[in-house]
Amino acid sequence: MHMRAKELADRAQSSRVLPAVGRAKLLALSKWSGLARFLTVLGKAPAIILLAIACCAGSLLRAQDSTATEPSTSAQPAANDAQQPATTNNTQPAASAQLTIGVGDLIEMTVYNIPELATKTRVSSQGDMYCPLIGYMHVAGLTTEQAQTEIEERLASFVKNPHVTLFVAEYASQGASVLGEVAKPGIYPVLGQQHLFDLISAAGGLTDKSGRMLTVTHRSDPDKPITVQLPRNLQDNSETNVPVFPGDTIIVHKADIVYVVGDVLRPSGVLMDPSGLTVLQALALAGGTGRTAKLNGARILRKETTGMTEVPIDLKKMLQAKAPDIPMEPNDILIVPSSSGKILAGRTLEAALQAATLVSVAAIP
Repeated sequence: MHMRAKELADRAQSSRVLPAVGRAKLLALSKWSGLARFLTVLGKAPAIILLAIACCAGSLLRAQDSTATEPSTSAQPAANDAQQPATTNNTQPAASAQLTIGVGDLIEMTVYNIPELATKTRVSSQGDMYCPLIGYMHVAGLTTEQAQTEIEERLASFVKNPHVTLFVAEYASQGASVLGEVAKPGIYPVLGQQHLFDLISAAGGLTDKSGRMLTVTHRSDPDKPITVQLPRNLQDNSETNVPVFPGDTIIVHKADIVYVVGDVLRPSGVLMDPSGLTVLQALALAGGTGRTAKLNGARILRKETTGMTEVPIDLKKMLQAKAPDIPMEPNDILIVPSSSGKILAGRTLEAALQAATLVSVAAIP
């Protein structure tokens, strides 16, 4: 059978009627056993029949080639579909970073060259705002640019080519509240990714009476406020710069105070550090003791649950490092009394000096 197929292939090669392509296809098909049997029957067929068989074989081979390449072509859209969700996820954060109008926001609207249409209104609980000539319009969830465009379209029925400008004077829904010991307490917008230090800076910074303890309450978890203790240098601990989200509340607590009164150079209230404050530290911040201070008669007045208590301290031994430095508690009052002996001695010395001055003056001729 193989010899017969080879003989037919030789005859096809010697024939001048078949083109070169037909001869090549026929040689390839001659290796198939089923076709060999078929060619045995057509052994004496004319060359034109062999040419027709070669053309059919070429069509079959092209069909097989297109079938083999079809899976790779169909796999390409699948790959494109697999890549498309990733692109959507990458663009989603940029869209969510836009600041939108919310319920409770205070909006100022002005129309160019028409001051009668200027208004200042707050967005209602339904998300609507009142506009002159238009009435109430739903603006919650829209950006300022989208709301301006919609208002201009509606005003076009009353005003020729209106130019509307919207300004959100106060963000109540997309902002965070900064309260307590800051220069400018209020509600500040949270646009994009904001942190604690960003909001404190927007509020004008901390006041002189502010402490280093802050409380951050997230709107999503109001029952679990976060307590943050600020370091002396904000760059020392970046973990205290916690993220802040719309609706959060930041409270800057007032620093604890101890009072130093009596025979000191600067009687005043002294702010306590979060790490604590001792008697000698408070005394140093008050300028130190006076010349007539009774060091061994100082005491601390402390408010307890049962009432005021008095804690005696010996400043003389503390200054000589013979007694431990006592830590103070918030609202303690350190009293440094004056020594009557030192006052009397001082007055006696002054009187003696005055008398000596008068004697010296009188002795001069």
